Amino acid sequence: MVSGGTLIAFALVSLGMVCSPGPNMIYLISRSITQGRTAGFISLLGVILGFIVYICATMLGLSAIFLTVPYVYEAIKWAGAAYLLWLAWNAIKPGAASLWTPRELTAEPAKKLFLMGFMTNLLNPKIAVLYVSLLPQFVDPDRGSVLGQSAILGLTQIVVSFTVNLIIVLVASRVAAWFTTRPTWLKVQRWLMAGVLTGLAARLAFDRR
Repeated sequence: MVSGGTLIAFALVSLGMVCSPGPNMIYLISRSITQGRTAGFISLLGVILGFIVYICATMLGLSAIFLTVPYVYEAIKWAGAAYLLWLAWNAIKPGAASLWTPRELTAEPAKKLFLMGFMTNLLNPKIAVLYVSLLPQFVDPDRGSVLGQSAILGLTQIVVSFTVNLIIVLVASRVAAWFTTRPTWLKVQRWLMAGVLTGLAARLAFDRR
């Protein structure tokens, strides 16, 4: 199964990804600020369900890629590397807009909050591509079931994402204010994220598995 070192490395990568501003984060911040922590938490549960759907699909897809259609993995590998580089560029390109300014949202009932959180995550193509790009780098067929390893890694990603996003929901207003008043830190965060994405793209491109 997955080694301890691999699991820690994947957890750190997952932490870096969830800390990078994106649709899920800005939605949770906006919802928590405009409708309260409870609304933010319900929305977060919907986001997590979206992760579960993507993880299940990725687990099954990766198993098929590794076991039956290796050339498809090659195509996905290069597409994923290119997409990671594109994300890196968008993090540092001149005039990149900050996602830390919350939007005004109308109050919604719990059922709709959950559904909106789910759809915000499910309809985010970045999540799907990142899962296909990142998970193969941490799965080693020589260590046993590819499906089992993918499940462990997926659960790790969910735990990391839930923990970080829950903290964001609880301190949403303070987080938004902290970043908007510290543009230097926001710039450092963008360059750090771009470096991580570039490194992952390079590792993925030169993977010979």
